[in-house]
Amino acid sequence: MDPEQLTYLFRRYGDDVFRLAYSYLGSRADGEDVCQSVFLKLAEGKTVLLPGREKSWLLTCAANLCRSQLRSFWRRNVGELDESVPFREESDRAVWEAVMALPPKYRAVIHLYYWEGYDQGEIGEILNISRTAVQTRMSRARDMLRKELSDDEQLLEHDGTGQVKRPEKGGNHGYVGE
Repeated sequence: MDPEQLTYLFRRYGDDVFRLAYSYLGSRADGEDVCQSVFLKLAEGKTVLLPGREKSWLLTCAANLCRSQLRSFWRRNVGELDESVPFREESDRAVWEAVMALPPKYRAVIHLYYWEGYDQGEIGEILNISRTAVQTRMSRARDMLRKELSDDEQLLEHDGTGQVKRPEKGGNHGYVGE
């Protein structure tokens, strides 16, 4: 792959790859390592990206590297670092912390659905799991988030277009719709 195309892809999708890895692994440093590894694999030139599928390939590669890292001996025997992420509103921090407290397989589907805007079929392709498994993981993750967040903290509601909105007053508080 030529350096200009690699630079373009990194500038366009590097943040997305990092955010998925960070949400999967829960560590900024590990997320940066995975992001770097994904783009190094691409730079090796052994991969031919299909036009319009670049982001999907990059995120699939990142998810696979994250799973490999989570299975590694080193990862299982080292404590995590305490990291903080800046947020505009304190409620955003509470939701982020609740999502980051989820087990990695649930954290990944929530991140891809709400932050990246993928539908359940695309998430299944990226994570190499069935659509039913995606639905099950999302349902379980939502249940865990409902329990984690207090009654006065409202979960984000998905409107089906990839956009995220807050539920209206008097609505289904604590419910994340599909």
